[in-house]
Amino acid sequence: MFGMLLVNFLGGYAICPRILKHTHDYCSYADTIMPQFLFAAGFAMRLSLGKRLESGGKMPWGRAIRRILGLALVAIAWYTIGDFSSIVANFRNKPTLEVLGALFKRHYFQTLLHIAATSLWILPVVTASWRIRVAYAIGSGLLHFAISWWFNFNWVHSNPTGIDGGPLGFLSWSIPALCGTLACDAVRGSGTGAASRIALSGIVVMLIGWLMSMGTVLYNVRPGDTNMAREAVNPVNEKLAIDPVIPSLDRLRSWDGSIVEPPFVPPPDSHHRKWNYWMMSQRTANVSYPTFSAGLSLVIYALCLWICDGLGFNLGLFRTLGTNSLAAYLLHEVAGWIISPYFPQKTSSVAWAMFGFGCFTLFVYVFCRLLERRRWYIRV
Repeated sequence: MFGMLLVNFLGGYAICPRILKHTHDYCSYADTIMPQFLFAAGFAMRLSLGKRLESGGKMPWGRAIRRILGLALVAIAWYTIGDFSSIVANFRNKPTLEVLGALFKRHYFQTLLHIAATSLWILPVVTASWRIRVAYAIGSGLLHFAISWWFNFNWVHSNPTGIDGGPLGFLSWSIPALCGTLACDAVRGSGTGAASRIALSGIVVMLIGWLMSMGTVLYNVRPGDTNMAREAVNPVNEKLAIDPVIPSLDRLRSWDGSIVEPPFVPPPDSHHRKWNYWMMSQRTANVSYPTFSAGLSLVIYALCLWICDGLGFNLGLFRTLGTNSLAAYLLHEVAGWIISPYFPQKTSSVAWAMFGFGCFTLFVYVFCRLLERRRWYIRV
């Protein structure tokens, strides 16, 4: 939650370093925040449903689906309220189906609705064996690859561009969510002793995700490249490769042995490397990106497990934001509406931007702390 506050406020500033921004062509720190939400959602689902089944209860399908649909309705209502005037204006000036299509392609499918859609997708296997969940994650990734080749990659990049993978992003978001369920199993079985095992697993998953992104170097544009002229006139977006998902034989033959950049290192711009499915991109949720981020989520969780549960360290700010995460998410947007106008994003002052971030964070924390003291928690 604190990371979300950091990147959502400072990420809009011109002076903000690129690693705190969403630039859609590599995995920045900002891009690792949403996968951690999905990881936490999967962990929570496995914890609550697993306990119920182990105590002799039946799988509460109806209740689980109602809660997921409730979150989806909250998401649609909240994102509508946040931009109500422009949505009404669009309905008045454009065909209804066109407006609804744009809303569900881009506006509504933000964090909360992605969590709801992903939760519904993984619900059938969330209490299954770890082998079934791993197979389901792999199958979901392969299905995302297939639909991306069919139409989804170009469609998400077409106007209006999608957000966080678009409506079908839940297929790849299931990877960090299901990793969250596996981490839950490890902790319930071994407590803090599982930290090292979770961290090692996370490193392996990160490596797999990074290796998946290796194919992006096939799309480097070099002087005299025969694909260069064709890609310059891509009908969807000039930044995209003409064959963004399955590279052509020419690309495979012309590979010069180069490897992809290390994690968090920005790639060449689109004039030197065309955007493609193999790069890590939050916009299209290409499988390499949620896989790498799922591994990072495992490592971060293992570190927190060791520090907080193992060493007994507790920071009130993190506890307050974490125990009322839905409230914090909603409040951070309210804080943006109220506080951001006083801290213009064109400022060249780092101190002023950081002061604005402090005010922004304090606003969210104070209200969440008041709710915590009264033991009021917003859940669906």
